[in-house]
Amino acid sequence: MKFKHVYLLALLTAALFLIVTSLQAQAPATPAKKGDEPPPPPPKTLWQEIKNGGWVMFPIALCSIGTLYLIGDGWIRTTAKRMMPEAHVEAVRSSFRQGDYVGAYDYCRANPSAFTNVCAVGVSLLGEGKEAVEEGMLGELAKENSKINTWISYLSVMGVCTPMIGLLGTVTGMIKAFATLGSSGIGDPSKLSEAIGEVLVATASGLFIAIPAFFGYYVLRNRSIKAIHDIQDTMASLLRKMPYDQLVGANIGTDELYAGTPNWLGHEQQSPTGTAGQY
Repeated sequence: MKFKHVYLLALLTAALFLIVTSLQAQAPATPAKKGDEPPPPPPKTLWQEIKNGGWVMFPIALCSIGTLYLIGDGWIRTTAKRMMPEAHVEAVRSSFRQGDYVGAYDYCRANPSAFTNVCAVGVSLLGEGKEAVEEGMLGELAKENSKINTWISYLSVMGVCTPMIGLLGTVTGMIKAFATLGSSGIGDPSKLSEAIGEVLVATASGLFIAIPAFFGYYVLRNRSIKAIHDIQDTMASLLRKMPYDQLVGANIGTDELYAGTPNWLGHEQQSPTGTAGQY
């Protein structure tokens, strides 16, 4: 968790540095002498290009920061150290070798990770049989997969929304450009072409954010799938040759069991019809 905070601080610092450097103005051009050709206009700074995009550059900037954060956060979440730490796997293996399933359960609860969460569910169901263990682990694996992919899926949202935001800025800019053309005429076509070029900055910026967002989404999704498969393979090797017949009815874990004896069984002798459950 501390590493995530450090990463977010570094991301915001880098964004602030980029904004500050883009605000640095270029040196003014030397005035032209009499009879000389007018000098070419100085190249625009990055900040001037951003301003040309209009108001939509603000939501696009927010989307860019969010995209960088989601990529970094997703990469951290899908690492082996977060999903299946080697120390956790070795500790559970040692408990399984000794037949200390209660100790394995307690260790998993005390050291949460995707692997230990799945393992704890599987161990707690050992007394219910092989099918119950497998179904319980599959349900927990689906939960862990959903927990990871909930954040990764937002990258797909960024990849879809940012080009739409940029296109919206382009359309509104074109409306203004043609409104100016309608009021002042086409005396200077260069002004119209310059205005059209400026509003296209919004679309280009949206695509510039969408491409890495989609790329990051597919890379992180594949990493999460691989991590889930690794956990499933490790649990399958741990549960191989498990003596389920010696664990029948065992209640491993501290979870409270709510399923009690049916209340009508105590009155079955007093039932006039002798049929249980008719109350």
